Amino acid sequence: MNELSHLDDRGQARMVDVAAKPETERVARAEASVIMAPETLDAILEARLPKGDVAATARLAGIMAAKRTHELIPLCHSLSLSYAGVEIEADEGLPGVHVTTEMRLVGRTGVEMEALVAASVAALTIYDMCKAIDRGIEVTGVRLLEKRGGASGHWRRDGEVS
Repeated sequence: MNELSHLDDRGQARMVDVAAKPETERVARAEASVIMAPETLDAILEARLPKGDVAATARLAGIMAAKRTHELIPLCHSLSLSYAGVEIEADEGLPGVHVTTEMRLVGRTGVEMEALVAASVAALTIYDMCKAIDRGIEVTGVRLLEKRGGASGHWRRDGEVS
């Protein structure tokens, strides 16, 4: 395993200096799942929740969170995202919803944290909007699916690709 980049030679936390890195296209995708009672999923699909459109609100919350990742996670760089996408998809087999995010930019550092924060906040927003009718909702499976760009190349959860 490589040395931890956020620690200096004395083991103290530091922000990584990326000034010498070349700018490349960076892409990251992440996901989360929100498991709930079948009746709660029905309420979402039938737009019967008093707080409004769950998917639209969660999508916006995820995008907003991605843009503020550097304010939430210590030592993350402030990034100028060129794209922030959040998709919400119902899955009656869970029952619940899957959140999938994709972040893109041309820059000197990756967007993995932005993708993960977006997935987490979108999933938590779904919980918040539904908790009045279902206290047993579970947010699970927050994970990176893929990252491209930079010196470490292309990685996908189903196997490293380059």
